[in-house]
Amino acid sequence: MIHGDTRKYHAALDAGDRAICTLLSKEIARALPEAENKVWHRHPVWFLECNPIVGYSKLKDCIRLLFWSGQSFRTKGLEKEGSFKAAQARFTSKDEVDVERLARWLAESREVQWDYKNIVQRKGRLERLK
Repeated sequence: MIHGDTRKYHAALDAGDRAICTLLSKEIARALPEAENKVWHRHPVWFLECNPIVGYSKLKDCIRLLFWSGQSFRTKGLEKEGSFKAAQARFTSKDEVDVERLARWLAESREVQWDYKNIVQRKGRLERLK
């Protein structure tokens, strides 16, 4: 289910960005129906057992799709993001979203997880959950 705050986030976007985010949110909800969706740090994010899995945000010139454990995925197409295990894809048009590849990334996001919810308690050290 898409949280009301995520719908508000979409409503504030221009039509092109809204189309990308609407597509992403529908595919995420379909692939991870048990995930909790909320706006976290001002961006829509989906969580499994309180662990951030996937989210997206509006950047200056694109929509960034972020998988917190994406660097550990087998399916290609994501770029390293940050100093932990996150990886991203960027889109400027709804037509750039490869729904089949997105489905593979979402399936992997369930199976490959690093424990971000306890990163503060572990003083910045990540441990693999799955």
